[in-house]
Amino acid sequence: MLRYFLQRFLMTLPALWLVLTLVFLMIHIVPGDPVEQMLGEGAAPGELAQLRHSLGLDLSLPAQYGHYLSQLAHGDLGHSLKFQAPVRRIIFERYPATLQLAFLALLVCAAIAVPAGVLAAHRRGTGADRAVGVFTLLGLAIPNFALGPLLILLFSIELGLLPVSGRSGPAYYILPAATLGAALAAILTRMVRGSMLEELSSDYVRTARAKGLSTGAVLFRHAFRNALIPIITILGLQFGTLLAGTIVTETIFSWPGIGRLTVQAISSRDYPLLQGCILVIAVSYVVVNLLTDLLYTLIDPRVRLS
Repeated sequence: MLRYFLQRFLMTLPALWLVLTLVFLMIHIVPGDPVEQMLGEGAAPGELAQLRHSLGLDLSLPAQYGHYLSQLAHGDLGHSLKFQAPVRRIIFERYPATLQLAFLALLVCAAIAVPAGVLAAHRRGTGADRAVGVFTLLGLAIPNFALGPLLILLFSIELGLLPVSGRSGPAYYILPAATLGAALAAILTRMVRGSMLEELSSDYVRTARAKGLSTGAVLFRHAFRNALIPIITILGLQFGTLLAGTIVTETIFSWPGIGRLTVQAISSRDYPLLQGCILVIAVSYVVVNLLTDLLYTLIDPRVRLS
């Protein structure tokens, strides 16, 4: 187990290095002078020179890269121009809100997709299977930026059941989590259905049915357990997608998370803060994929042996 973990961890190091490098190069890829974009065209030459020096942009590119890696090694992500505070502190204040929303959205996704996918596979070709297919088609066709306002119009404005925006209590989590989870549930439902169909046609399932096991035991104790590997893969990828995809949803619902913080950094041209937000989201995606690989070994020991 430890050897497998070390192998997977070492495989993530090149990906992490590539992420760090791309985030560093982001400020140099921006067209024009990023310092002028931060301060505006009417800024005095002295202000431009001072900000350029504070960001280290007056050094050579290799020197800037070395300074950037040195700062990261000490946990320094720079200083926000908009909030006049360390980027690390700002992100750590907002990141828990995004994690909570992503976890809840993933629970919503799994709560919808797993029963629907198992039902569609068990009732293949029936009306239930076709109904699940229509649901997945609608989920894939309606994007977050359209589903969110629709839910606000229905449950907040028309029915008055749920709050529109903010994060002041449990009720505030429902609409954002449903917006994120419902869209991803369509993808996961199809994956669950396909994996279950493959397992239900296996010899060991026919043997279990011949022994007289109940339908629930055949579906969940045998078929679903062996179908978990591709399902866990999709869930891991979707969780990483949730961390990045919350940008639109957090903006719609005024959610105080890292997604909305990224939009604020873009609108205010706060490049140090934008670099920090993108870095945290990208590193989170890599870490989630590493944890997904480790979860494989708990579900199927054959992965570890291979």
